[in-house]
Amino acid sequence: MASESRTTAVPPEMDNFVVGLIGMGDMGKMYARRLSDAGWRIMACDKEDKYEGLVKEFAQNSNVQILRNGHLVSRASNYIIYSVEAASIGRVVAQFGPSTRLGAIVGGQTSCKDPEIKAFEEHLPSDVDIVSCHSLHGPGVDPAGQPLVLIKHRASDESLAKVETVFQCLKSKVVHLTAREHDRITADTQAVTHAAFLSMGKAWHATTQFPWEGARYVGGIENVKINLMLRIYAQKWHVYAGLAILNPEAHKQINQFARSTTELYYLMLEGRHDELRERVYAAKEKVFGAEGSPKWAKKPLLQEAVLCQFTLGGSKAQPPSAASSKKPNNHLSLLAMVDCWSALGIVPFDHMICSTPLFRLWLGVTEHLYRTPGLLDECIRVGVEDNTFRRDDLQFTIAACGWAECVSLRQFDTWRERFEVTQRFFEDRFEAAKEVGNAMIKAVLASSEE
Repeated sequence: MASESRTTAVPPEMDNFVVGLIGMGDMGKMYARRLSDAGWRIMACDKEDKYEGLVKEFAQNSNVQILRNGHLVSRASNYIIYSVEAASIGRVVAQFGPSTRLGAIVGGQTSCKDPEIKAFEEHLPSDVDIVSCHSLHGPGVDPAGQPLVLIKHRASDESLAKVETVFQCLKSKVVHLTAREHDRITADTQAVTHAAFLSMGKAWHATTQFPWEGARYVGGIENVKINLMLRIYAQKWHVYAGLAILNPEAHKQINQFARSTTELYYLMLEGRHDELRERVYAAKEKVFGAEGSPKWAKKPLLQEAVLCQFTLGGSKAQPPSAASSKKPNNHLSLLAMVDCWSALGIVPFDHMICSTPLFRLWLGVTEHLYRTPGLLDECIRVGVEDNTFRRDDLQFTIAACGWAECVSLRQFDTWRERFEVTQRFFEDRFEAAKEVGNAMIKAVLASSEE
């Protein structure tokens, strides 16, 4: 079967082409499996203490050869992909880059391209072409239809065409960007989104509550918050730390999100209803457009009825009648997100072609809040008059400021400690959240295509 798949996926002129993977974490393994299933020859490695385990794991895959180190992968491969932590890219490229095969193509799969490209320029031989990549989704998401960024930094058209041929089997939507454009767009779409969900997790952890077990967090918007928060904390800490701390474009976004959260919370706490309403509606007009000329499409990105199907609570679905029993919420996290976009002049719809599934869901529920008649005014009223979520909002505000401080001080160790202590608090529900989250993403994508 392997030979059959190779004849259909690999063109004859690239029959001896070898893809090298340095770093066999979750994304590296995803690439190894999907590319090898399409018939591509893979040579891969990780740290040497993982060699034996990887050999056993891929023993049944004749298209994947596990090597002991990056020197061996670099010398034998035609296209080498560094799939390592963003914080480690400089050290790893310095170690293995000089061994790169003459005339090879090199790229990276890190979420932040600034340190990656600098490492390539400093440590790779001048005869090596550079074509980087970034699949804008997690390892558990089907790449078909998802954005795949390709960055032709220092390469011939022929080299770019070879890389495009390799990735055709993923069936992703290819987007061509520069490294700078990539980092700006990922900061706009991912950094603040992650900060919001990381802050939710810290807030619920600080108040020792599992929100799906109570009656306060009910409904489609709450399902998205809970499931995506768990989805993020189920990943490895460095995925989000690298994107936030090493991406120079992300710092101002995360700092502004913390500032927006704090200032909106103060307005609620001090009962300044008119000022809060004026600020919220000004942000709405700047981000989503004026009443007569909205920037959103005629059809909403999400339907709350679809989202109500996906809960971690006792029942498999929340019936439409659940909407009448759910407690009104001020949705501080959503108001702060739009306030942040407004302050930075970001129009989220401009980046849809490079959006991750998480961002599309988050933008969808945000749009739902701002375009549903009466819902935004209810949030403002609840924020000023209702104390039900006051403790949660306080902890959310503290958490948002804490993540922003980690980023501004470039504190990887502190970030890791903050992340992992909350990760342990929620870890018993990660498997269920993964299943529900995957089903939610599929259902949302299906409904958006109808």
